[in-house]
Amino acid sequence: MNILITSAGRRVSLLQAFQKELKKIIPDGKVYAADANPILSAACRVADDFFMVPRLDDESYVSTLIENCKQRNISLVVPTIDHELMLLAENKEKFLENGITVLVSEPEFVKKCRNKKVTHEYFESMGVSVAKEFKKDDYELPLFIKPIDGSRSVDTFIIKSKEELTNYHFENDKLLFLEYLDHQEHDEYTCDLYYNKQHELKCIVPRKRIEVRDGEVNKGVTCRNELVDHLKEKLSFMDGAVGCITAQFFMHKESNQIYGIELNARFGGGYPLSYLAGANFPKWILEEYYHKKELADQFDVWENNLLMLRYDNEVLVHGYKG
Repeated sequence: MNILITSAGRRVSLLQAFQKELKKIIPDGKVYAADANPILSAACRVADDFFMVPRLDDESYVSTLIENCKQRNISLVVPTIDHELMLLAENKEKFLENGITVLVSEPEFVKKCRNKKVTHEYFESMGVSVAKEFKKDDYELPLFIKPIDGSRSVDTFIIKSKEELTNYHFENDKLLFLEYLDHQEHDEYTCDLYYNKQHELKCIVPRKRIEVRDGEVNKGVTCRNELVDHLKEKLSFMDGAVGCITAQFFMHKESNQIYGIELNARFGGGYPLSYLAGANFPKWILEEYYHKKELADQFDVWENNLLMLRYDNEVLVHGYKG
């Protein structure tokens, strides 16, 4: 069994976690990486091997990926970015016909995650509160504005006065006007959730976001708090969800009121903290999809109050001629 990390980019820690866990059970197993520009991808350089794929909007992307997987005996594909999820979800059967499992949720669930307005509606249907959404001609300041299909904090705005609003904000149909949840009053958490093949919640690790860079947590700490019981009650089953689901929440510092912000049907950039704390998603994935083992609840296996301070590291490639 070999594994592929797609759109690998700089996901070095995630790739190394899969390498470590795979080699425990299959010593000669390989973790490959794929990227549209693998020569300049740190994760591709750290992988056991790598290959180039077309851009996601290329109609040959799926067939190229399948052919490369067959050539390298890859039987498990782990996607890492939002823009590839729907394409892979809609083609899961094509991969299965070739003996390849893609670790991606069902298309209907991916749709709920990719559309932030629908995400808010889904949270509410599950009993999770959300920030109020305003009409663009009837709003209250301060505002938080974000795109309906955004990622990595691109095109987000905190608006505290009318003078900060522009025609771009009003005329761009993709931008949502939302109640601003002040960081002075709320803590922000990313939760790594693990769902088994039956879409049942098996683990929750809340990570408090202390510092964020380029939309990804740079400093964070694991917190066993009210979020765990709240999510066990509200999100114990999410139809179509499998593997790692990354969810963001705000929690009021005094009342502990919880607000659902986002759902992402993939590994988040800060997942390495959960892994190092003991929430071993790569191991559980191998147990479920390789050993066909039923996974027990894993809510208490991770270390509380583990602080992560990330820093830049280097991957050196000798003889590069660009």
